Amino acid sequence: MAVGPRLPQLPTDPALPTHADGRHYPLVPADPRQLAALLAAVEEALRAEATPAEALPALGHQQQVIYRVLAHRQPLAAEVRRSLPPRWLSVYDRHLLARRSFLAMHRSDRRPTSLPSWRILPPPPLEQLVRSYKQAEQATGIDWEVLAAVNLVESGMGRIDGVSVANAQGPMQFLPTTWAQPGVGKGNIRDPHDAIQAAARYLVRRGGLKDIRKGLWGYNNSDNYGRAVLAYASLIQEDPRALIGLYHWEIHYAAAAGDLWLPVGYAQNQPVAVAAHLRRQPASAPPPGSSGY
Repeated sequence: MAVGPRLPQLPTDPALPTHADGRHYPLVPADPRQLAALLAAVEEALRAEATPAEALPALGHQQQVIYRVLAHRQPLAAEVRRSLPPRWLSVYDRHLLARRSFLAMHRSDRRPTSLPSWRILPPPPLEQLVRSYKQAEQATGIDWEVLAAVNLVESGMGRIDGVSVANAQGPMQFLPTTWAQPGVGKGNIRDPHDAIQAAARYLVRRGGLKDIRKGLWGYNNSDNYGRAVLAYASLIQEDPRALIGLYHWEIHYAAAAGDLWLPVGYAQNQPVAVAAHLRRQPASAPPPGSSGY
């Protein structure tokens, strides 16, 4: 009889509140050696072909929360790194580089006390997204892994349905004025396939074929943005199965009350006070040690 893969035992606490799918906010061990062992096991399981599909959401979310916490807690991150198997050191360094680059783009002393008017939706199937990324690469020459990374950081691969404060829209977060530029937007700004193709054309328009960093600067005027996108893209280029973990990352929102998890099903037509949301959805709040700040 075939034996299935040995999956890591994710930390759990039956006292924690859960969302509709029965999952609670991932817990992060305080002991650096335990945390390193957990992270290595999660990375391994996310890449293993034998890992059952139903295990991937919890594994991906656990991976995500660990890196979000360690990006803030640098002394702990250094201790964890010393205990990691050599295989994962470069992966670890690039994840923290990406997350810390995003943190550098925002002021940590002005975290909001309200949550945005978004809907959080299930993302399109991963196979469908990869087809769209690769079609865009074939049409434009922009690496599909870069497009996947942009899709990840802009909307969680299509989970966020909403308009940003700058009026950016859709899964690749286009301004309507940018979408309307000649040769950029075709079709529906909110359609994943159309938006991915348009993002590739826009990166070409901004010089991305000669220098992808220049193209990404056109997408978001920040060296930190380009640094983070390319770190995630490099993980996928090195091992395409790294995309599986990233695909299963959830939407988190850095609010004054902590790093709040907004699950699929979150729906607000207007901003809502964090305190009011947490009264209705206490599972969004990070347990001690899982927020990082």
